[in-house]
Amino acid sequence: MRRVLACCFTSRPSKIRSEQNRPQRSGETMESHQMNNANDDSAMRINTIKSITSSSSNIIMNSDFSKGLHSWHPNCCHGFVVSTESNFAEGTSAKSVGNYAVVTNRNECWHGLEQDITSRLSPGFTYLVSACVGVSGPLQGSADVMATLKLEYQNSQTSYLFIGKTSASKENWERVEGTFSLSAMPDRVVFYLEGPAPGVDLLIKSVVITYSSPKECENKSTECVTAVDENIIVNPKFEDGLNNWSGRGCKIVLHDSMADGKIVPLFGKVFASATERTQNWNGIQQEITGRVQRKLAYDVTAVVRIFGNNVTNATVQATLWVQTPNQRDQYIVIANVQATDKDWVQLQGKFLLNGSPARVVIYIEGPPAGTDILVNSLVVNHAEKIPPSPPPVIENPAFGVNIITNSELSGGTNGWFPLGNCTLSVGTGSPHILPPMARESLGPHEPLSGRYILVTKRTQTWMGPAQMITDKVKLFLTYQVSAWVRIGSGASGPQNVNVALSVDNQWVNGGQAEINDDRWHEIGGSFRIEKQPSKVMVYIQGPAPGVDLMVAGLQIFPVDREARFRHLRRQADKIRKCDVILKFSGGDSSSGYGSFLKVAQTQNSFPIGSCINRSQIDNEDFVDFFTKNFNWAVFGNELKWYWTEPQQGNFNYKDADDMLDLCKTHNIEARGHCIFWEVQATVQSWIQSLNKNDLMTAVQNHLTGLLTRYKGKFRHYDVNNEMLHGSFYQDRLGKDIRANMFKTANQLDPSATLFVNDYHVEDGCDPRSSPEKYIEHILDLQEQGAPVGGIGIQGHIDSPVGPIVCSALDTLGILGLPIWFTELDVSSTNECVRGDDLEVMLREAFAHPAVEGIMLWGFWELFMSRNSAHLINAEGDINEAGKRFLALKQEWLSQAHGHIDEQGEFSFRGFPGTYTLELVTIHKKIKKTFVVDKSDSPVVVSIDL
Repeated sequence: MRRVLACCFTSRPSKIRSEQNRPQRSGETMESHQMNNANDDSAMRINTIKSITSSSSNIIMNSDFSKGLHSWHPNCCHGFVVSTESNFAEGTSAKSVGNYAVVTNRNECWHGLEQDITSRLSPGFTYLVSACVGVSGPLQGSADVMATLKLEYQNSQTSYLFIGKTSASKENWERVEGTFSLSAMPDRVVFYLEGPAPGVDLLIKSVVITYSSPKECENKSTECVTAVDENIIVNPKFEDGLNNWSGRGCKIVLHDSMADGKIVPLFGKVFASATERTQNWNGIQQEITGRVQRKLAYDVTAVVRIFGNNVTNATVQATLWVQTPNQRDQYIVIANVQATDKDWVQLQGKFLLNGSPARVVIYIEGPPAGTDILVNSLVVNHAEKIPPSPPPVIENPAFGVNIITNSELSGGTNGWFPLGNCTLSVGTGSPHILPPMARESLGPHEPLSGRYILVTKRTQTWMGPAQMITDKVKLFLTYQVSAWVRIGSGASGPQNVNVALSVDNQWVNGGQAEINDDRWHEIGGSFRIEKQPSKVMVYIQGPAPGVDLMVAGLQIFPVDREARFRHLRRQADKIRKCDVILKFSGGDSSSGYGSFLKVAQTQNSFPIGSCINRSQIDNEDFVDFFTKNFNWAVFGNELKWYWTEPQQGNFNYKDADDMLDLCKTHNIEARGHCIFWEVQATVQSWIQSLNKNDLMTAVQNHLTGLLTRYKGKFRHYDVNNEMLHGSFYQDRLGKDIRANMFKTANQLDPSATLFVNDYHVEDGCDPRSSPEKYIEHILDLQEQGAPVGGIGIQGHIDSPVGPIVCSALDTLGILGLPIWFTELDVSSTNECVRGDDLEVMLREAFAHPAVEGIMLWGFWELFMSRNSAHLINAEGDINEAGKRFLALKQEWLSQAHGHIDEQGEFSFRGFPGTYTLELVTIHKKIKKTFVVDKSDSPVVVSIDL
């Protein structure tokens, strides 16, 4: 249902989201609700824009001057606000009531009214500007009024961007219209209106800047209309008091101001507060049962702040409470934002209901008890569909060409500069060969010079050699990073060395290595930049102050993924396919010679699975895609201890049981993830409060309860998740506990393969989980008698580079254990690039002999742990990344045709899995189904005719 609102150029709520920094770890999260609660560091799936827009997406504050000149500033002139009814500007038509600004005492044509809009813009988006303007004073005829942007950069000259202009007269309001887009964000962006000759007053009735073009006006007057989705929330801005609102465990109050007038509404006349809060879940709520539909995505926008209890900064969260028809509760975290007691901030997110709820309540919660939550508005609209990402156009990518200047140091340190007050010099004696991962990417290449940069007098860990590469980096290209590094004497313990990038002062990890000796070590990593930066610097950092650093042969070059794919296709055919001989026998076998047949594979038996959660299986569209395209499953949260026993003795196995029933119905195997989780932040509070003896008892009871209940039902178990990154159980129960968990699990369910599972193993960016460290960890467990049966690599990766991933697999393959990618996801704002990343990972895994299975960490928007990682949009549309996935699945199905030979046989080479056979003999047409099992020798399949 839609309605029409009168306004001056409104549009739908914004879809723009700011880009978050890449998290250091990308894995699971502890959450007690749905998968869309999850993010790697318990951060939320949505990004936030600190500045506030209205529900119509106008990024201009106080756009109609209803609050005087609040947020506006006269530029070298004077301004004030009057009512249209005052007829201040004689002869100017006032077809509607309201206020307008008068800008007077203008001594230059550029004097006007301005507003800083820096925090409300994002690069790469197109903005539409529309302003209702007029003029007054000593002029004959008309005068030009212009809309302009002032762009300010640090250490650079200010520039100006013309948006649009109109010719205004004293008789009528006119409209200035135009668009603008910024490829990179300046340090400050100021919007202003200017233009008339000195002495002429500029009149401004309204200003609107939106993210998308408005509808055409139905009439040509200054006031136009546009259609917007009806807000699901009743009384969203409290114009009708507190009607339809209630407190969730607390009291709610209506205010026109607080704190002696220091807190006033951002817009409108009032705001509400949730006060007398005794729990962090207390807040303000509204029931929306019957106003939201299942399988539809909704955008949520709230304007919030906090007050009181000496808390100046706290997380404010929008949450959905859903009660299912069978009276079970679900909690869906929609969005959160860091709110302060200083300013209003915008909280933005999105949600979707999979099932048909009995009740739905949306509420705002989060800050500590005693802190008030202030809400100025809450808007819930049906989410606008975002058009598909176009493939990026990259001219002359120059694959394999090093963008580093003077990498070989033939010109001394020219092109390099010291970051900080360290000293750079050139030494000799470094390796003459490229690091192995770079060699595999580059193919034929020249040897290195043997010269290296020596960095001395380092007084901070970040000090090292640096180089500006701003003009050399191209958007959406994946760059491989490679270098030899070494440290001097004097280090106390292992030292991390990092090739880092500063992208507009944000740290980007280009690769890390841990060094504990005086040898040269390889650093291999990657990065990609998806928003136009104003400054990019690469630098090498990491050892402790006083420790000298040596760097040789730094290479940063774009990767030719297609060339790698061609190699991987050949490799996959070698290791995944087998020779198949069909032997025909039976009544028609004598007449079968020479008969034509077609063989088509319907299912590849190689395990490709996905993470699912309980609420998703209520969505038949999700179930349909999942069961058609995956043969394995893993549960996102429903088997974790904090889910199955959130409070001591309060068990919840119903969700896991329901999901197992679905898998059994569709012949889908399941991984058990996870029995324990070693990272303390994921351990429920009642377990953390136990003493050593009680904790040991609880651990034993959990093992017995879980594995006895599900004996034989899960093919794998991740026994103790992320032991390279956490040590909760080991710290409290001793080193033996880890191996004992494996031993006990094996005794309780000998049929299950027991896995270790960790993240950042394959990407070169985390020394704690390098392949070498992972091997040490596994060998240590095995030496203690732990029956480790498989290696889990989570695979939450950014800008993957094939040879780096392959190198990690080669190293881990030494152990001879099966390797699985257990939680694979890739993230890019561009769906085509996301598809490229996913293809890299799937092809590398499928073409590597040590890899025996791949699990995606979800595929449906709003139910994944990372933003911009989904293959299916919220309402079921397959995006470009999803299409790439399906294309690969199709590529990995074998087909053959030909004739039966004299021996009554037909041979072909194909992937293991299920096949259909169509055979036409003299007497009849025959259809058969057969299965090819994995084998290193030719597989003989008997076909009875």
